[in-house]
Amino acid sequence: MPRTITPAAWEELVTTALLGTDRCPAGADGPTGLLDTAALHTVRRRAGLLPAAPAARPAPAPSDPRPPLPPAARRRLAQLLADRSASGGSGGRRGTAPDLTELIPQWLAVANRYGFRAPAPLLPALLDAARARTDLRPQALAFAGPRGLWLAGLNPEWKFALRGSSGGSSLPDVTDPEAVTELWEEGLFAERVALLGAVREHDPAEALALLGSTWSTERAEDRLMFLDSLRSGLSAADEPFLEQALSDRSRNVRSTAAELLSALPESALAGRMAARALSCVGPDLTGDGASVAVEAPHECDASMERDGVVAVPPSGRGERSWWLGQLVEATPLATWPTRFGGRGAREIVGLPVADGWAEELHAAWCRAAVRQRDPEWARALLGAPSVPPSNGPGTASLAERSKLLSVLPAPERAAWVADFVAAHGLSEAFQLLGVCPTPWAEPLGRAVVDALDIARDAGSYPWSFSGVMGLAERCLNPAEADRLEVLTTTPDEPEDASPGANGYWSEAFQRLVSTLRLRAAMERELIPVPAPVPASTLASAPD
Repeated sequence: MPRTITPAAWEELVTTALLGTDRCPAGADGPTGLLDTAALHTVRRRAGLLPAAPAARPAPAPSDPRPPLPPAARRRLAQLLADRSASGGSGGRRGTAPDLTELIPQWLAVANRYGFRAPAPLLPALLDAARARTDLRPQALAFAGPRGLWLAGLNPEWKFALRGSSGGSSLPDVTDPEAVTELWEEGLFAERVALLGAVREHDPAEALALLGSTWSTERAEDRLMFLDSLRSGLSAADEPFLEQALSDRSRNVRSTAAELLSALPESALAGRMAARALSCVGPDLTGDGASVAVEAPHECDASMERDGVVAVPPSGRGERSWWLGQLVEATPLATWPTRFGGRGAREIVGLPVADGWAEELHAAWCRAAVRQRDPEWARALLGAPSVPPSNGPGTASLAERSKLLSVLPAPERAAWVADFVAAHGLSEAFQLLGVCPTPWAEPLGRAVVDALDIARDAGSYPWSFSGVMGLAERCLNPAEADRLEVLTTTPDEPEDASPGANGYWSEAFQRLVSTLRLRAAMERELIPVPAPVPASTLASAPD
């Protein structure tokens, strides 16, 4: 019969185990006795536990009426999300296999276009992917729908979904004032942003009244986001509210209000800015030909600051040029033809500018063309695509040129970039390609592939074009895969080529072709399957 063991305090047992039974009086019964005592004590502790109070069960997940994914598309999504988890961001040569992680945004865009709902078992992996990549969030949260938002509320790691998107949550009927007011005053931030957009689409005046009802109590960052939502459907009716926002205690709110007002050519702020800019910029007809004379502001007074002019320039910028740029940027572009004797945008931009002010003046006109979405001025400032950027009429900045391109209609944009690539190659085209609609139009796709082929034949470093090659994998029309098959071979290397370059090029083109074919397969998998026609319907159909 086993002897009776007197229970010891748990702390005493731990001390005995650490010191050794031969050095501690509590371990007189030796190692076996110590283990017996620990086992007995453990059973006693477990037997004495009281059941915990049950936590409140979460509310049931909301229903999602959208149709389910086709089986093949569901398997593909699981593969894409699993590859994202396993990739780990490893570097090195990529080989010929497609990069599945870069195909997730495209897959989500197609799935959302067809209106499918996300499979419930894949929602955690989808939210994890969106947490890791902010570029995925809009598409991922739209696909996750109301169940994704519900699930995000149960895990603090997914709280971004609650603030960054309405997540498909149902909004009240915008014609029900009590329901609208209740959600506006008590809802999550994302729900309030979505509500404001819905009310604004239905009744802009009511949306302004809703925003004004709580404006003074909102946090500065929330006021900024709400104000930014007014960009959609901006009209002269918004001017009184925006004029009041010019006196906001937040500098960012004031700046955004001024930007929105300057996008309204008939606004009082646009008129004030135009008057200031016209006093600084005008034609000079004293010489043999017309030119542009510039006299930058000598001070930034309180009225200029209230209208959104930032007084202190960034490091390295002169005060006067900084103030001038802000005035011209906020001036309606329709002001300048009258100022310059009826000349059009192209003629004005082509005039010489006195005293070295051309770069600052043209850069400000570029920003104005983007802000006011003026395609005529955008064309004038871009110039011909065959002209090198450093000699162009507007600005040599590729970032500014890409913004100007975004103002043009999509087909014109793609055609301009195709001609630019044909004339200058790919070394300066990466940012410009990023604003072209996808899939790329045939002339643009052909120009990019031809430029890559020319770079390979010239013995160029292949890794210098890895960014463009990655864009081509995502943006080329999948129908181009068969035509590009010829580029996957490995030709003889020129003597002056970097060692192994053609092998790398061959891998890159093989990966391009395999990615295009995979994209084509993904899109086929997402095509909705027509519902079967009931036999009774077929039987009753006329011959």
